[in-house]
Amino acid sequence: MEEFVGKVWHRIITRAASKAHEEAAVELSDIKHMVGIMFRALGGDGGLRVEAANATEHGARRSWAERIAGTNTDVELAWRDDETLHLPFRIAHFTDSELNRELYLWLAAMAAVDEPSISSNPKAVLWSQHNQQLVQKTLKRFPGFSPRYQRLVDAVIKLRPEFSSLADDEAELERTIQQALREPGSVTSLPAAKRAPQPVYLWLHPNPPGVAVSKRSAEQDDENGEDEEEGSSQEVDQERRYKAEEVDMPEDDHTGMLGIRFETIFSWSELIKVNRDTDDEEDENAAKVAEDLDHLSVANDGKKSSSRLRFDLDLPSADFDDIRLGSGILLPEWDFKKGVMLPDHCRIQPMLARDSLPCELPQHLRQSARKLRGQFEGLVQTRTWYRGQDDGSEIDMDAYLSFITERSRGQLEQGDGLYREYRPGNRDLASLLLADLSLSTDAAVNNTARVIDVIRDSLYLFSEALDTVGDQFAIYGFSSKKRDHVRLHTLKPFGERYSPEVRGRINAIKPGYYTRMGAAIRYGTELLKKQPATRQLLLILTDGKPNDLDRYEGRYGIEDTREAVREAREAGLYPFCITIDKKASEYLPHLFGPAGYVVIRKPDELPTQLPMLYAQITA
Repeated sequence: MEEFVGKVWHRIITRAASKAHEEAAVELSDIKHMVGIMFRALGGDGGLRVEAANATEHGARRSWAERIAGTNTDVELAWRDDETLHLPFRIAHFTDSELNRELYLWLAAMAAVDEPSISSNPKAVLWSQHNQQLVQKTLKRFPGFSPRYQRLVDAVIKLRPEFSSLADDEAELERTIQQALREPGSVTSLPAAKRAPQPVYLWLHPNPPGVAVSKRSAEQDDENGEDEEEGSSQEVDQERRYKAEEVDMPEDDHTGMLGIRFETIFSWSELIKVNRDTDDEEDENAAKVAEDLDHLSVANDGKKSSSRLRFDLDLPSADFDDIRLGSGILLPEWDFKKGVMLPDHCRIQPMLARDSLPCELPQHLRQSARKLRGQFEGLVQTRTWYRGQDDGSEIDMDAYLSFITERSRGQLEQGDGLYREYRPGNRDLASLLLADLSLSTDAAVNNTARVIDVIRDSLYLFSEALDTVGDQFAIYGFSSKKRDHVRLHTLKPFGERYSPEVRGRINAIKPGYYTRMGAAIRYGTELLKKQPATRQLLLILTDGKPNDLDRYEGRYGIEDTREAVREAREAGLYPFCITIDKKASEYLPHLFGPAGYVVIRKPDELPTQLPMLYAQITA
C-alpha cells in the first residue's frame, strides 16, 4: 500500500512540476535527416554526424514543486565539436510543435556558422558574446531566418522568469540576457550573480560536456584494441554522450554483510565493480541502465578481453594465410587534423587466395545470370550514327547542306565528311570494383545468408554481365588491420579472362578484418589509371563506413576516404559507391557527393541490383 501511494504521489508531483508540453514534443529522430541536410546545405562541416546531446546540470533556480519532485536539474542544449553536431534528444518547450521544430532548425543554422574551438570555451563572458556574434552572423548570412528567430525569441522570453521573482543580482542577469536575445550584439558582458541563469535554449552550450579519455598505455591499446569487432551487435536509435571519468578498479572485499556499515548500502549504486572487459555475454539491460545515468565511471582492471575474439582477429601464419604477392606497396594517407598528406604511411599487401579451386557458376544464380546476359547483349548490339565520314552508307544531309551553303558563298572548294555510317557503338570503358571484405560482412542478412554471401553472389553476376558486354573490368577485395597491413585480394585483374579460375577466387572470399577504405581507393585509382580507356569507372561495394583499429576510426577515416575520392576524380576517374548500410546517408554525401552513391535497402537484392546499376551508370 505504501509503495502504491508513493508511486501515485510521484506521478502527481512530477506532473505538477513539469513545464514540458508533451503533446507538442518533437524528437531528434523525427527530424534528424532533414536537420543534417540543412546543416550541410548552409555550409556546415559535411563530415560532422548528427547525434543526440545528453542533459547537463544547469545550476539555475528551481521552483518549489521542482525541488520537491527532484526534476529540472538538467537541460539538453546544442553544441558541436570536431566530429559531431549535438542537438537535444527532444524539444518540448513550446505549446506549438512547429516552434519546437523551428528551434531544431535554428540551432543547426547557428552551428553551421560556428567554430568548435571558440564555442567550447567555458568562460561565461565569452559564451554570451560568442552566441550573440553567432546570431548576428546567422541572420546576416541567412536573412530568411529573421522572422523565425523573432518568433522563437518571443516564445522563449515568455518562458523565462519574471524579474520580480528573482533576487536583485539574478534579476539584473536575467534582464541582460533578455536584452541580448532581443538585440544581439548589444551586451558586452554578463553581470555577476550567485546563481547561474536559466538555460538559454536559443544559444549553444556554454560549457559542452566532454568524455574523459582513458589513460591506458599504448601497449594496452594495441592488445585490447584489436579485439573490438567492427560494428555492434545491437542497433541504437539515438546515441547519447555522457559525462565520464576513469577511476581505479576497487579492490575485492569478501568481508560479507557483517563487515560493513549499513548506512553505506544506499551508496552501492554509485560504483559497482562490473568486469565488462572479460564478460563474453552481453547484458540486454545495459543500454537501458546507461540511459538512466547522468555520470558514468569506468575502471580498467588490466585484463585482456575475450581470447576467443582475439584469436579470430589475429593474422594467420604464412602457411595458412592467403599468398602474399610481393612485400607490399607504400601509399600516402591524409591527416585531416594537420591538413597534410603523410607519405608512405600505409602498406598495401596484394593477396591471392591459396586454396581456391576452379568452379562453375552456382546453381541458384544460373537463371539470374541468363536473364542478365540477355539484357546486357542489348548493350553490345546498340548501334549509332557515325557522322562526318568520308565514305558511308548514306549522305549526311546536315553536312551536305552546310557544304552547299558555304560553297555558294565561295568559301569552300571541296567537301569532306559528307557521309554517315550506322555502326555498333563503341564502349571504350574500363571498370574496377573494390569489394569490402571486412569483419562486418560476417553479419546475417536473413535466416539463410550472411553479408559476405550476398557480396559473393553479386561479384558472380557482375562478372557474368560484364563478360557478356565485353567491357574491361577488374575485381579486388579489401580489408585491413592497421596501416601496415591493408589486404588487397586479387579476384580478377585487368587483362585476365573471366574463367572458372576467377570464379574459384570469388568463391574463396571470406570476412577479413577492418575497412581502411582510403588506401584501397588509392590503390584502385593507380590500377585504373593505367588502362587505355576513355571512360574509367571505380566502384566501391561496402556495408559500412571506413574504420580500423588505430586512429582511422571516426572522422580521421572519413576524411582520408574523402580525400582519396577527390584524388580519383582529379585523375579523371568516376568513383561510385554501392552500400547496404542503412545509416549511409549520414556520411556518404560527404564522401562521394549527393549523386555519387546508392543505398540498397534490401541487402538480399544486391546481386541483381549491382549489374543493373552498372548498366545505368555506363549508359
